[in-house]
Amino acid sequence: MNYEDRDQYGIYKSRAKGITTSAGENSPAPAFMGAETLIGSDVYNHKSENIGSIKEIMLNLHDGKVAYAVLSFGGFLGMGEKLFAVPWVSLSLDAKNRYFVLNVEKEYLKGAPGFDKNDWPNMADKTWSDQVHAYYCR
Repeated sequence: MNYEDRDQYGIYKSRAKGITTSAGENSPAPAFMGAETLIGSDVYNHKSENIGSIKEIMLNLHDGKVAYAVLSFGGFLGMGEKLFAVPWVSLSLDAKNRYFVLNVEKEYLKGAPGFDKNDWPNMADKTWSDQVHAYYCR
């Protein structure tokens, strides 16, 4: 599913022709996106393979920035799915296809530090954060 499908307020409908960036270029990508419309967005890798969807957006309340997108991977109807936090900076928006891209192989993702939906990590823990960033921000 993509962000336009969940756009209940019409945020992106007026952007169909693209927007002008601060550099004066025309871009189909919105400059700002509503968090609610991001939840459920598909995530693909650089080979155009679907590798999951965004389940949650984690904000750092100390600096006001988006820290992580929590992705789901695998499983069926929520059973056996693995959750993992991906640093927001590791994702890019493919505005043409209306999905997010994470440049990792599916096999690499299977070994990613993940967690169960009933046992979330302490994302403020520096050791955990360093491990996650080292995995994705290489």
